[in-house]
Amino acid sequence: MNSQQKQTLKAWIAAGLWMVLIAIESTPYLSSANTSRILYPILHFLFGMDPFRFVAWHHYIRKAGHFIGYFTLSVLLFRAWRATLPSTSLWTLRWAAIAFFMSAFVGSMDEWHQTFLPSRTGLVSDAILDSVAALVGQIVIFLMLSLHRSRIHQEEALPVGRSG
Repeated sequence: MNSQQKQTLKAWIAAGLWMVLIAIESTPYLSSANTSRILYPILHFLFGMDPFRFVAWHHYIRKAGHFIGYFTLSVLLFRAWRATLPSTSLWTLRWAAIAFFMSAFVGSMDEWHQTFLPSRTGLVSDAILDSVAALVGQIVIFLMLSLHRSRIHQEEALPVGRSG
């Protein structure tokens, strides 16, 4: 296996492991009732949070988990597709689109799966949140690579060896 193939395999392993983590999070073990049993004592101890305020914070923590999870999946899938479908460019719409649609699909399937579990609730709004997170991930990649590209062009334009 050559170096390029190893890099491609590593990129896909990372994306695959992240999808496994998402699948584990979709089980009854990480339902709202179960995560509240863990988070409430911690937040109560650290911040003196009462049960009423905890309900709102718990909701936002779980939604942040959705966002972070699917943002990360989108980035990892972009890396995997960039390694699989090489190009001379730092960014292509093809990689970004495939990564976005795969992430949105995984989010939708995750929510659909949860509709079959008594302790979980599959929500269209969560699938939309997952898709928005994946889209934001692709926008961030595009902006970061555009910034990187402009810095490279600026460095190339600087005169070499001039001293004042």
